[in-house]
Amino acid sequence: MVGLKKRTEAPDFWADPTAAQKVLKQINTEEKMLATFEKLEKEASDLQALLDMAAEEKDEPARAETEQEIEELSRELSVFEIFTFLSGEDDSKNAILTIHPGAGGTESQDWAKMLLRMYSRFLERKGFHVELLDFQAGEEAGIKDATLEVTGDYTYGFLKSESGVHRLVRISPFDANKRRHTSFASVFVLPEIEDKLEVEIKDEDIKLDTFRASGAGGQHVNKTSSAVRITHLPTGIVVQCQTERSQHKNRESAMKVLRARLYQYYREKEEAKLSELEKTKKKIEWGSQIRSYVFQPYTLVKDHRTGYETSDVEAVMDGEIDKFIEAYLSKPNGQTVPEEKKDEPGRS
Repeated sequence: MVGLKKRTEAPDFWADPTAAQKVLKQINTEEKMLATFEKLEKEASDLQALLDMAAEEKDEPARAETEQEIEELSRELSVFEIFTFLSGEDDSKNAILTIHPGAGGTESQDWAKMLLRMYSRFLERKGFHVELLDFQAGEEAGIKDATLEVTGDYTYGFLKSESGVHRLVRISPFDANKRRHTSFASVFVLPEIEDKLEVEIKDEDIKLDTFRASGAGGQHVNKTSSAVRITHLPTGIVVQCQTERSQHKNRESAMKVLRARLYQYYREKEEAKLSELEKTKKKIEWGSQIRSYVFQPYTLVKDHRTGYETSDVEAVMDGEIDKFIEAYLSKPNGQTVPEEKKDEPGRS
């Protein structure tokens, strides 16, 4: 963070307002993290002192109360620890989260609605701002589709682990014979991409060449070095202009073309990134699930990528999915549990 602050003191820091705002946003985020760490560190020190005092005075009520506060602090520390895993290029961005039911009609649509509630509760507890961009209710129950825009610090980083197929096993409330059903729904998370791409062309990034025009344009055009060729070094894009008598006008025109070419170049890069993310979508069916939620004949929520599991299915459905996210983010290089160790609940 010290390096970032030094950049703000540079004389040309505000020469590029867009880049300056990004740096300031990063500084603000890191200062928040530092302040949170210092707050948690002080609370831990204070609670340890209270615990020692309660033990010394044999004050059981005070000791029990302090231990409850320590448990709460431990949960806060777990949440803070997740932030230390978020260093990806897009992790700090806002997120777009979509939920789609799989085949199965009302049963799957109801499962999709249950997931929508789970994520809504999770995001509410985290203090993220959520806006419902799209919502299509099911004909009898549940939803056909839902899209959320989630804004806040590192929302994409927090949610990216949830992309995939989620599987439910339960006694269906829509089955008169009370049979056990397996349902699927997909969750897909994208980093929010800004609508307007800023095209920044730095002087040190371009190579300017002048030469005599070779085409039509009159004797003056052909006899002076009025033609301009501009090479954008980072991308290798080359543009040239030689239709005007004035080198200045040709340079101006060439810069307009270069700016347009760069805009298209960066737009295509963003679209390619989204396309790669789209390829990570899996079919909403058996065998492609990332997590199973079993309500009957026993209770179990298990992530098949990390192996993390819990029997407290009610807490999970109430939005307590922090441990699943932490387990995923803490895996080195996206390491997952080997196939033979996944021990999935029985298929019905």
